[in-house]
This record gives sequence, structure tokens and C-alpha cells, in this order.
Amino acid sequence: MVSKPLKNKNRQKRHQRIRNTINGTPDIPRLSVFRSNRYIYAQIIDDTVGKTLVSSSSKVLAGELKSTSSIEASKAVGKDIAAKAQEAGIKTVVFDRSGYIYHGRVKELAEAAREAGLEF
Repeated sequence: MVSKPLKNKNRQKRHQRIRNTINGTPDIPRLSVFRSNRYIYAQIIDDTVGKTLVSSSSKVLAGELKSTSSIEASKAVGKDIAAKAQEAGIKTVVFDRSGYIYHGRVKELAEAAREAGLEF
């Protein structure tokens, strides 16, 4: 019987290849996205000191949302992370999709963050 590679293992390999080239600096931090079946998370990270500067998730915004795993939840997280970033003085970030395909919830989060004022 032929064993099939696990999707998450392949995603982690892609993520590691991406992380070899993408790096967050104090001037231009990294916007990292994690997507689970139930929630979507986003955080802005300065990799030189390994510190999370700003974070948001559909879990935190659950009271305002109908569903925490929908495209609307991703848009809300994108707007929230952009607003928090602007309060922290962050205007430009490097987008790290964490090995996920730029489609669906990840794409909507990125577009909502761009519309709310983040540049990447």
C-alpha cells in the first residue's frame, strides 16, 4: 500500500522554504498568518529579537462575528491587525502566508489588511 504524504507536513515544508527567505526586521516586520479549521490568527513579528509586536485572531473577535472560520472573520481579523499596527506605528510589513495557498481566507485577510492601510 502506498502511503500518501500528509497535507500539513507538506505545508510545513513549504513554510520552512518561505521562512528561509522572508525575515521580519524592526523597520519592516513580518505579518504571519495561521489558519486552523476553527479560527484564523495573524501576528506581526520582529524576527531580530523574536518578539510579537501586534496580534489578532478570530478567537478574540468571536463576540462580534457570526462564524469564526468564515471569510468574513478573516476580513475582520485583517482590518483589526491593520488598525493595531497603525496604532503601534507600523506601516509596512512582509506577508508570510505560512505555506498556505494565497486563496480563500488567507487572501481575504491580506486584502482587508491592505484596504485598512498596511502596505505589503
